[in-house]
Amino acid sequence: MIVALIDSGLGMLPTAARLRQARPELDLVLMMDPDNAPWGPKPDGWVVDRVVGTAQHAVELGAEVVVLPCNTASVTALSHVRAALGDTIPVVGTVPAIKPAAAVSDRIAIWATAATTASAYQGRLIEQFASHRTVTSVACHGLADSIDRGDERGIGAAITAAVAATPTDVESIVLGCTHYPLVLDRIVSQLPGDVTMFDSAEAVANQTVRRVDEVGSSGSGTGRVSVWLSGIEGDLPASAQRYREGKLLRGDARAEQH
Repeated sequence: MIVALIDSGLGMLPTAARLRQARPELDLVLMMDPDNAPWGPKPDGWVVDRVVGTAQHAVELGAEVVVLPCNTASVTALSHVRAALGDTIPVVGTVPAIKPAAAVSDRIAIWATAATTASAYQGRLIEQFASHRTVTSVACHGLADSIDRGDERGIGAAITAAVAATPTDVESIVLGCTHYPLVLDRIVSQLPGDVTMFDSAEAVANQTVRRVDEVGSSGSGTGRVSVWLSGIEGDLPASAQRYREGKLLRGDARAEQH
């Protein structure tokens, strides 16, 4: 079975790597858009058109399940993708892990991009799931972009700034951008040891596996990983090799090409 993952950059890697480990037989199609990344600052109409068009391309390539492991794509375009693809193609979106964090913590920080931090969507999630908690929204300026570039200095500076903007008494931090788990170790190293981290990758991967099982397929797949970059087939960006998840997926992708 072919599962397509759609994001402007490397934010799909944590979910894709979890899928690879959970179901190594799945054929993964990783659809990135480096020519137009990041999507966050783009107008909503542009994002909808881009994500819907990419999802339709994924179905043309044989995808039977489509995943949006990207907060911007999910917030802006999820309902449009579902409408465009119809009932026969499950579409899995991403929601920041505010609900599980609020279930166990009184003091929470939400790290996200500037666009997500300022969004009405995040505000609604906080009101819905964490109105009884103390929540601090932290805009991590430049972190996602630095992760995409593999810019070690930029990553370090962005994490340091985010830590400085985070109250010292927080109990949990929600990683509200799918890129951030790629540098989880670096984030954790700058925080007190008793802070609990939450991200959405595992939940999205688990939901994808459930939808895969619901769809079923006459062929289970070969474990192939293919990569599309702004509509052109290629390879994972070299910066992906800097991360454990990227090494796993890039190795699979290259093995298929030789």
